[in-house]
Amino acid sequence: MPVNPLALLAQSATGFQNGLAGLDRVLDLMGEPTELETRPDAKRLNADEVRGRITLQGVRYQYPKTDKVVLNDITFEAQPGEMIAFVGPSGAGKTTLSNVIARFYDPIEGSVQLDGVDLRDIQIESYRRLLGIVEQDIFLFDGTIAENIAYGRRGASQQQIINAARQANADLFISEFEHGYQTLIGERGVKLSGGQRQRIAIARALLADPRILILDEATSNLDSDSERLIQSSLQELMAGRTSFVIAHRLSTIAHADRILVIDEGRIIEQGTHDELLASSGRYRDMVELQTHRQPEPA
Repeated sequence: MPVNPLALLAQSATGFQNGLAGLDRVLDLMGEPTELETRPDAKRLNADEVRGRITLQGVRYQYPKTDKVVLNDITFEAQPGEMIAFVGPSGAGKTTLSNVIARFYDPIEGSVQLDGVDLRDIQIESYRRLLGIVEQDIFLFDGTIAENIAYGRRGASQQQIINAARQANADLFISEFEHGYQTLIGERGVKLSGGQRQRIAIARALLADPRILILDEATSNLDSDSERLIQSSLQELMAGRTSFVIAHRLSTIAHADRILVIDEGRIIEQGTHDELLASSGRYRDMVELQTHRQPEPA
């Protein structure tokens, strides 16, 4: 008696059961409540009409089930196209501040406004479409380079993908692969170097064409040569966009329009690089610590 039909039937049954299990997980995810409520009369944004002015007024935030206030009385305004840098020690509240701007969290006091409108009065989906985020730990999925870049915009053409890669200084190394943009990069981009992964992420953000950009220590894990290439790509990405940059290497944000020094959830200094150096405050101490070589122990 031939066994191939029985083996095929058993394989099909196994695949069917796996599919049902996956469907259950999808339905569970779809049934989860949204992380932030949207008001019934929330405004839907037209991206072409958004200028990109971000205003924070008296923002205070603490994580649920904790007593520690992470952000306290944060007040500043970023004009359209301005680059604002956040610097400070670890745990100062820099990443939490960028997450509040992205509306991953709502402040418990104060407000975050886009062009004078409170973010809670804007449909969260339409606001998130204006955002581009490049983080230190880039998420890439197991697919082709083109698919990973195209994740930034649904329905992007091949030429649009290539143009974004060229702007991100990624086209050259992509072209060196045997299959070019159709190269499979493995789970989380394991077949690429750190600098290559970052440039793919920047190309993705360029393709999305965001109005508001958040860079969370995007170059902190790179060597000097890779960082120079990434910085050139980031300048292209930030041009004309309201940008918030969390910096570890202070040399990378010397050209920022304004630098906010954050400590224990408060803004303790703000100004340009030159202004803060002249003030002989915390920022100057941080710059000197990074630029002056410490004596080696005997």
